[in-house]
Amino acid sequence: MKIQLETIAPNTKSPFRLLHLPRLNHLFYWHFHPEYELVYIEGASATRHVGDSISSFEGSDLVLIGSNIPHLNFDYGVQTDYIKDVLHIKPEFKDQFLASIPELLPIHDLFEKSRHGIVFTGETKKVIGERLKKLHLLSNFELFMESISILKELAHSKEYFLLHERPFVNRYRKKEQDRLRGIHEFVDKNYQRKIEIAEVAELCNLGKEAFCRYFKKTTGNTFTNFLNQYRISQAQRLLLMGKNVGEACYECGFESLSYFNRTFKKVSGENPSEFKRQYLVNRGRRA
Repeated sequence: MKIQLETIAPNTKSPFRLLHLPRLNHLFYWHFHPEYELVYIEGASATRHVGDSISSFEGSDLVLIGSNIPHLNFDYGVQTDYIKDVLHIKPEFKDQFLASIPELLPIHDLFEKSRHGIVFTGETKKVIGERLKKLHLLSNFELFMESISILKELAHSKEYFLLHERPFVNRYRKKEQDRLRGIHEFVDKNYQRKIEIAEVAELCNLGKEAFCRYFKKTTGNTFTNFLNQYRISQAQRLLLMGKNVGEACYECGFESLSYFNRTFKKVSGENPSEFKRQYLVNRGRRA
């Protein structure tokens, strides 16, 4: 099984980044990232695969995943109408902020415990899940304060179990993590324009063919497929922000609308218009 390092774009200096209703149920996305991840999913029964732990959940799940622990997207293969909210927390928040403030030490300890992977249950899951579902409605300041409050409640909860007896250690060498992160950062900064494979190969001090072999062996994916998947994920974000199909196409680096439509359907299983329409239908049902 190949694993991908996910680089999360630092859109702001905030330590928190919220993903509201991300849809990846069509994609087997086995990945890791430096950010801590608090994920809540509701209306689904599926596999919970975090590190070396493989289990299942029924109806809903609330999990805190430590930095750089590989995990599968919780909605993989889900066919029901589900809700998912993901809160990413930058590692600097723990290392530079929490450790220096005595009142926040319980949250610091929570993040230390997250190296095992933490599954929250009972009333904690129910109450925190409802709060996470409302984060997208808040202003930046309110989101910051509510995120701190949520982490405080989780830090004091007794309703949980650990997925690993010992802290999980990512088997990727730091050199590989740094190289993959550099590739992802380059794509994140340049996906809106045409990217030549030779440019990326040069970042790794490799020739074009050697880079292609390296990337496929390391990630289990070709660089072209990875780039297209990344661009489509950005296009989905733009569509949900109100952009039309043409705008999403060209703002994500595609030079042909027909190729964009084909690639979008290959990656997501539906065309851009269907994706946007289905999102609006689901949102209307929840209103």
